[in-house]
Amino acid sequence: MEDAPHGHKRSRDRKDNGGGEDAGKANGSGGDNQDRSASEASDQSPNQMEIDDDFQETRPQPKRSRTHPPHQNLIEVVKGNGDLIPKAVKIWVERYEDSPSLATAELLSMLFEACGAKYSIKEELLDETDVDDVVVALVNLARAGEIEDYQSSKKKELKNFKENLVSFWNNLVIECKNGPLFDKVLFDKCMDYIIALSCTPPRVYRQTATLMGLQLVTSFISVANTLGSQRETTQRQLNAESKKRADGPIVESLNKRLSVTHEQITTLEDMMRKIFTGLFVHRYRDIDPDIRTSCIQSLGIWILSYPSLFLQDLYLKYLGWTLNDKAAGVRKASLLALRKLYEMDENVPTLTLFTERFSNRMIEMADDVDMSAAVCAIGLVKQLLRHQLIPDDDLGPLYDLLIDQPQEIRRAIGELVYDHLIAQKFNSAPSGLTGQDDSSSEIHIFRMLQILREFSTDPILSVYVIDDVWEYMKAMKDWKCIISMLLDQNPRTGSTNDEDSTNLIRLLFASVRKAVGEKIIPSTDNRKQYHSKAQREAFESYRKDITVAMMKNYPQLLHKFMADKTKVSSLVEIIMFMKLELYSLKRQEQSFKAAVRLIKDAFFKHGEKEALRSCVKAITFCASESKGELQDFSRGKLKDLEDELLDKLTSAIKEVKSGNDEYSLLVNLKRLYELQLSKPVLVESMYDEIALTLRSFRNLDEEVICFMLLNMHLYVAWSLHSIINCEAVSEASLSSLISKRNTLFEELSYLLPGIEESRKYGTQLALRICALLAEEWCLFRKSNFDSSKLEILGYCPDRVLIQKFWKLCEETFNISDETDEEDENKEYVEETNRDVAAIAACKLLISDVVPKEYLGPEIISHLVMHGPSITDIIKNLITCLRKKEDDISNIYLESLKRVYQRYANELSCDGEESRVDKCRQVCRELAGQLSGMYIGAARNKYRLEILRVVKEGVEFAFTDAPKQLLFLEVAILPFATRLPVTDITDIKKDVQGRIVHVNTDEDPSGWRPCFTFLETLEEKCVKNEDLQDDREGTAAKRRGRPRKRLETGRKRLFDEQSGSDEDESISGGSDREDKRDEVDEDAPLIETIRSVARRKALRGERASKRERSKEQ
Repeated sequence: MEDAPHGHKRSRDRKDNGGGEDAGKANGSGGDNQDRSASEASDQSPNQMEIDDDFQETRPQPKRSRTHPPHQNLIEVVKGNGDLIPKAVKIWVERYEDSPSLATAELLSMLFEACGAKYSIKEELLDETDVDDVVVALVNLARAGEIEDYQSSKKKELKNFKENLVSFWNNLVIECKNGPLFDKVLFDKCMDYIIALSCTPPRVYRQTATLMGLQLVTSFISVANTLGSQRETTQRQLNAESKKRADGPIVESLNKRLSVTHEQITTLEDMMRKIFTGLFVHRYRDIDPDIRTSCIQSLGIWILSYPSLFLQDLYLKYLGWTLNDKAAGVRKASLLALRKLYEMDENVPTLTLFTERFSNRMIEMADDVDMSAAVCAIGLVKQLLRHQLIPDDDLGPLYDLLIDQPQEIRRAIGELVYDHLIAQKFNSAPSGLTGQDDSSSEIHIFRMLQILREFSTDPILSVYVIDDVWEYMKAMKDWKCIISMLLDQNPRTGSTNDEDSTNLIRLLFASVRKAVGEKIIPSTDNRKQYHSKAQREAFESYRKDITVAMMKNYPQLLHKFMADKTKVSSLVEIIMFMKLELYSLKRQEQSFKAAVRLIKDAFFKHGEKEALRSCVKAITFCASESKGELQDFSRGKLKDLEDELLDKLTSAIKEVKSGNDEYSLLVNLKRLYELQLSKPVLVESMYDEIALTLRSFRNLDEEVICFMLLNMHLYVAWSLHSIINCEAVSEASLSSLISKRNTLFEELSYLLPGIEESRKYGTQLALRICALLAEEWCLFRKSNFDSSKLEILGYCPDRVLIQKFWKLCEETFNISDETDEEDENKEYVEETNRDVAAIAACKLLISDVVPKEYLGPEIISHLVMHGPSITDIIKNLITCLRKKEDDISNIYLESLKRVYQRYANELSCDGEESRVDKCRQVCRELAGQLSGMYIGAARNKYRLEILRVVKEGVEFAFTDAPKQLLFLEVAILPFATRLPVTDITDIKKDVQGRIVHVNTDEDPSGWRPCFTFLETLEEKCVKNEDLQDDREGTAAKRRGRPRKRLETGRKRLFDEQSGSDEDESISGGSDREDKRDEVDEDAPLIETIRSVARRKALRGERASKRERSKEQ
């Protein structure tokens, strides 16, 4: 290959609108005077017609005429209609065959303008022009801002520029494969300029040059593959001919053709290597992630399409190295390229050493921070498993991702688990339970149960695993197979043990819900699901299949597992996902009735929350969704259930009165509570009986008292609901409701501790009392019934009762986050944590049930005292108050006073030093949190509110000076510093005026907080004055902030002290310097001034270093 000659001046052509050529200046400045009319015309719609006319005028003429095709603007072809590129390339090749220098100059001009620079080389100086000189001139154009980025342009006419440019070079290589491609002149010169431009600092040059260079290699590979096929054909012909005769004209011709073809392939491979070493090895680590991504994508294509050259460790290592790239797109491109390589079995032997080196990294990337890259990595690991290139022991971290939050990753791992462990597609010798049909549903379900054994103790994790694999495992929809395994009717699997039966029922229940479109994984997104018509039809089809499969065997399943509390809940709820009308159509009414009877029996056989709730939901569903005779039967059974429950409850109360055990009463109260959550059940006489029992037996178990109160509350709530929805309300019903409500209030009030007393009962009952009081007060608040016929129902608690309520709430706040060991097994523990009390108190405040002046400050004073959950609840309360109230400064100030008073009480009681310090720190943190809500524009918007807090806080601090002066420092100071300087000055003068006639030396420690307060405000004022002086000093030079340089693409375009290859490597040193030199227009002004000062100091240090180096 020949290199471009060096040491001569460069020149370029200057083109006019008609396509003629004028002499250009050797210094490259001719681009400044370039006529823009051609580019302006390209923006107009007639452009394509003009190009068509040019093509028609430039049809190839017979060679004897020696007529040159008229000049055409190649860049306009690339900018325009991509369909015209093949014709334009063909005309250009004909032009090149007639006038190589002229055509080459035109092609190079197009190359430069594709990069964004209008620059041309004069035809007669083409061979004398130095590549480096041209590149320097092009970089100078970029530095002057005289370039245009076509590739990233948002103009409509340039939207296909990138695709057209790639198409142009591909068509050019294909068109030249029978001549100019192998003349070692044209493409060598193009490659020299492309490689040189790809190593320049301007990003637009690197982007476009890299795009062209990578496409050249891809096109070379296409030609090389064609030539390779021809070489194989020629070799076969030669072998066949050689058997007939050793030599002769045909053999000689074939030998010559074979030699030429081999030489052409060798030439193409040399050109590929030249671009790889000159362009790829530098740009795959470019600072621009898009350039790096395109390099890796192209390398993957090259290895796949031309393995004879590129499928070796010399090139593969770049794919391995970029698995650690900081850009997710580059990592993903590498993973996709590798996955395609491993998909071809013939590539695997060559990849052995590469796999040993990088397999661990591939597995690690399954947990990549970028979700799409992680999914690609999981797909790659599947290919490694398929070829048995990694041991199963290395897959442990991947299986942990089965319970990962992003659904896409879980699905990808689920597919891997199914293929590898369940279907065992990658195992040459599957183990375990096998038979003639290894793909049968029984075998797959058995293997799934082996996986679920690892999660038997955690139902939620089991559901995650089922959800992940469900889409790929058809056996999960084989309802008959699952039922036969549960009933021990499957001869291949035999009987299942208790653990497997539990997991199998979980699998059946989760699979049924999934099949009918239910979400089985807890989700933070509570938006309503919308399904397409096809999805809804699929769900209905699944619902029908489930009903048909379970219709006869469902009662048997219920009967077999009814006594098991871990299984009955899931099993009972399955009926809610069936098409109940099919029971009548299939003549299976007796089977349905048997199932309903068994559900009713299960309700009375269990006393646990989950089992009871499932039975209530199932029998209620049957009573509402079945039709005709079946509905009548279901409703009758539901009524029988209610009557039987009330009878059992009456009997249990009598047993308690007789001095017997309370267990029966507790269980039946739970059953009544779960049933009343869905419908009114309790009758008035039973309500009175429960109230009387509660009043007569004060030593009942706390849990029994809780459920008595809960059932009384539900009775009152259902009665109120009935009255509100009734058109004609009788006086008797109103009187009865008020009587029942007052009875409940009396019992709750009795259980409330006095203001000076500690609570009498445990945590669970205390929290229930808080929640029930808040619910009842909200139900009967006066605003609900004002100016209506039901006004008599309005209720407002007195101040003493509110104080007792809040006292109980405060005590529950001090409960530890770690639930006591005895409470861990409580079924309703989620309804009895300390958040319940906080929510109850906030609910009263937001609903305007109680006055904000008392309860608001009390609640907010606990903002920073009880952990993140309570803090979040109170922050939400503040947000709601802010929406409802224009000014909450009084609530803020009062809450600060409450906290400070606790500190003062500890101090006066000679409490432990640690407790005193903690109270002081709580006061300081509360002030910081509350004042921190005034940030940005909120400072100006709520300036008067902040000022009111500060002024009234100062007044409070001096009411008993110096004893309360610490309040200034710990509570008021964070608010004062949020004010503007003028207000701070007024506050400072006010405080100074209060101490001007006071002898502060008598108690220096007491007055120290006041002086600290004043000193901090003084520092704040001084800082603002200094800032104002800086602004005034720079105002004469220019107003406002330093402006960002307009042409960001021109920053540090050429650094004479650094090589072109390293100007913008992946380390990104020069770009980081630029970023340090840039000024963010959205940054605060003080940060702008500081950054300017830092830059000045940095420049001074650099200048001094240069002077010292010169002196040396």
